[in-house]
Amino acid sequence: MIPDPRIVAMSNPADGLPTGAPVDAGAPDPVSTPGPLDETLNTVEQQISLFWRRARSVSQQLSRQVHPDMEPSAYGLLAVIRREGPIRLTDLAQNIGVGKPSVSRQIAFLESIGLVSKEADPLDGRAQAIRLTAKGEEKMHQVQDARRQDFRERLGEWPIQELQTLAEYMAKLNLIFELDVTGKDASNRGGANRAGTISGRGTSGRTAQGDG
Repeated sequence: MIPDPRIVAMSNPADGLPTGAPVDAGAPDPVSTPGPLDETLNTVEQQISLFWRRARSVSQQLSRQVHPDMEPSAYGLLAVIRREGPIRLTDLAQNIGVGKPSVSRQIAFLESIGLVSKEADPLDGRAQAIRLTAKGEEKMHQVQDARRQDFRERLGEWPIQELQTLAEYMAKLNLIFELDVTGKDASNRGGANRAGTISGRGTSGRTAQGDG
């Protein structure tokens, strides 16, 4: 009896190998093998991680120049306040993407050593704006001037075009992370609003039942 060709075709793999043939363990897996994009992203990740570690080290040095007990995060707050001018605590926390309680703790420390002060917000008398004191302005002026000189010594020999390109790419990268922080903040606000709405509905329902 001659076997049906269709059955023979269905019983054999498309590549002509017999069923159950051993697979070459040394053969590259097309799914797990990294391509040019993955390799490039790995390199970018490594370089950014290295840059962040060194930037944190620089921030620690700068913060100690302002005050020996200052944390790098507090120095970052001073830099934002100096750049933005009087700013609310909520806006300051959103600007750097850190929780409000953490920022509040750092501001209390900066206020205790006389580098910042609080004043009534001219746009909202119920709120307070944070600003640098004369002492804080003087300290930041000295430290940031020294930092700019350090940048000049390290990057001053770069061609202007390369520096401009670096600035453009850094701005693009910062924008990506800024959008990420903004999105999370909006999501948190949305969750709080939904919780408030649900709570409000529940209260209304209990009130109605009580009135009834």
